[in-house]
Amino acid sequence: MDQDKRKGGDAIPQNAMDMLNELQVLALRQMEGFGWRLHFIRRPLFQERIVVVIDSVGERMGILEEDGSINMASSTTFR
Repeated sequence: MDQDKRKGGDAIPQNAMDMLNELQVLALRQMEGFGWRLHFIRRPLFQERIVVVIDSVGERMGILEEDGSINMASSTTFR
């Protein structure tokens, strides 16, 4: 998933690390050591950003919360 087809923007913007808070950046760096990576950042209008990470195999996804935790049981649906 390299590009958002609806808006023409990148799924992972050039300034992605600027969009994350300090706890999220630290957590993402730790997760990368276990093969996880940033998958995309959802930017809905008038709502908080949703940072989505994916495991190295591409089987599990989670939301990187504001406090740096990973929410694997999120009720958020993605198309």
